[in-house]
Amino acid sequence: MNLASLPNIICVLRLALVPPVAWAILTGRYALALALLLIAAVSDALDGYLARRFGWITVLGQVLDPAADKLLLVTVFVTLAMQQHLPAWLCVAAVARDAVIAGGAVAYRRVAASWGAGATGVSKLNTALQLGFLSVVLLRAYDADLVPAPLPLVLGSAVFLTIVVSGIDYVLTYARLAGSRRRTAA
Repeated sequence: MNLASLPNIICVLRLALVPPVAWAILTGRYALALALLLIAAVSDALDGYLARRFGWITVLGQVLDPAADKLLLVTVFVTLAMQQHLPAWLCVAAVARDAVIAGGAVAYRRVAASWGAGATGVSKLNTALQLGFLSVVLLRAYDADLVPAPLPLVLGSAVFLTIVVSGIDYVLTYARLAGSRRRTAA
């Protein structure tokens, strides 16, 4: 094994956690789902650190890492909404944001032959808030007494705000990139 492929291997392992997390939520094994979600979050931080620290950044990793993040978060949002542990409208907002971002990236890739925008600061904040919110929701589903009642509402509100702001930020970023690309091509 080439050490430079370690971040991508970790990312693939994170992808492999998605079905067990969904299964755990759908079968009411919330402590297991929370543990797996936290392992996935740590693996995300680890593969990103290794890629940046040692320069092990690959085109595959640049596509695989955000795809794994989005698949994990969307899966957890959808399964928790199905179990009525979070509002359906918040689930729709999170999924719609990721669909807009993915659609923008694919469209830009077709036009510019590159993936263009990386994660923005507000997007990274949104991902962190989503992980925190989903962890709190899972902990509350496991044992409501462990989570102060206003915490899910406060975190959910922050998640919604950053969903809107980061979604707009990505649309503007891809529009600027496309405009810049058009000007240099002319």
